[in-house]
Amino acid sequence: MTSTNLPTGTPTRLYIDGEWRAASSGKEFDVVDPSTGEVIARVADATPEDGEAALAAAHRAQEGWAATAPRARAEILRRAFELTVERTEQIALVMTLEMGKPLAESRAEVAYGAEFLRWFSEEAVRVSGRYATAPDGANRLLVARRPVGPCLFITPWNFPLAMATRKIAPALAAGCTSVLKPAALTPLTALLFTQVLEDAGVPAGVVNVIPTSRAGAVTGPLIADARLRKLSFTGSTEVGKRLIAASAEQVLRVSMELGGNAPFLVFDDADIDAAVSGALLAKLRNGGEACVAANRFLVHESVADEFSEKLIERMGSYQLGAGTEPGTTLGPLVDEATRTKVAELVAGAVSEGAVVALGGEAAAGPGYFYPATVLTDVPPTAHILTEEIFGPVAPIVRFRDEDEAIRMANASEYGLVCFAYTRDLNRGLRLAERLDTGMLGLNTGLVSNPAAPFGGVKQSGLGREGGFEGIDEYLETRYIGIADPFAA
Repeated sequence: MTSTNLPTGTPTRLYIDGEWRAASSGKEFDVVDPSTGEVIARVADATPEDGEAALAAAHRAQEGWAATAPRARAEILRRAFELTVERTEQIALVMTLEMGKPLAESRAEVAYGAEFLRWFSEEAVRVSGRYATAPDGANRLLVARRPVGPCLFITPWNFPLAMATRKIAPALAAGCTSVLKPAALTPLTALLFTQVLEDAGVPAGVVNVIPTSRAGAVTGPLIADARLRKLSFTGSTEVGKRLIAASAEQVLRVSMELGGNAPFLVFDDADIDAAVSGALLAKLRNGGEACVAANRFLVHESVADEFSEKLIERMGSYQLGAGTEPGTTLGPLVDEATRTKVAELVAGAVSEGAVVALGGEAAAGPGYFYPATVLTDVPPTAHILTEEIFGPVAPIVRFRDEDEAIRMANASEYGLVCFAYTRDLNRGLRLAERLDTGMLGLNTGLVSNPAAPFGGVKQSGLGREGGFEGIDEYLETRYIGIADPFAA
């Protein structure tokens, strides 16, 4: 059964060299609404041959796009920003239908994703180098920045617009062409955004989009192709490691935004009401299906009961339902495999001694629903504290003092983000220096911002997206030594 809810005109074909086309095999794959399990669209299923055609187009377009004036690139990005904002309702509806998040959250993602276009439209004209005299005075030093070259972007399903804009926008600003392989679960949002880029005036071949149900078969040959110069991936650490290894053969520049296991620290001097509000943002945004989602709630023993009670009350008020239904504040998980994993993690925690204080049982179908869940009395050794939950589950663990909290927070191979609530400024500064994390949310449950560098340490990845640092990922440094112009 195919739903008719998808907005008319939503693209479902590949976009290669400025043309919308069917897959070379003629095959398509299903896109499913996770709130009903129904097929909402069939999308062209790219083959390795289609991938090669996309990279060839990007390679042909690279020289001309790199030579395009920075201001011209900036104006295209600015127009893409404006068009994205204008089309908020259409993009948000498509995103909700294929991914499941409530419409209000989809609209928020459109606003967030669009800001990368605006930010990097401003950065496009600020790429600079330097000119200096060598210390010995023998010659002059000229340092310039140039585009890395054709890029391959592999994006996840959980933020289908923002993950595309925060890779494509800095690449375009720097003068790089690209091939985007969106997630098979949520390709429609990326294709709709591609239509925005086309309408904004992005030249043929500069951005190519190849949704596929066979990611490895299509992207593997591209990573091995000498024409590709950079790979940027957002997804699991397990897959990221394999991609890094594959990238070594061509010595590709890589950016990896990988898994997370974010601790959420609540100290004894924290504003508990503020901490609970921050916890809701950090845990339930996107239904917990986010690499920056709070995964472990580490709470000082003196305030653990108060925090738990208030968190249970607030999370218990979330309304489970289809993202398009009025009043829904918690949508379905993206597929049955994700829901099964969440349920297994909760069951495992209970078997290890945790207490289900809220939720804990998968909702009846249709759709892949799981309610907001709070686990108390979670043992510090529980398996759920070592896994990325990717669902609306909040395990609460008690700690005695600051040193123990930091040890517990750092006891992970991941280091993407940490959240901490305290009124003590000195403690906040100590946390900033002692926590093994790429980002720290101090008295806030939301750190993502297009003007800030997003990324982690340890097995959470390499490189940064957003901020002044974001465009550097797409630029090479070239040095030119010039003879002393005053020499006889």
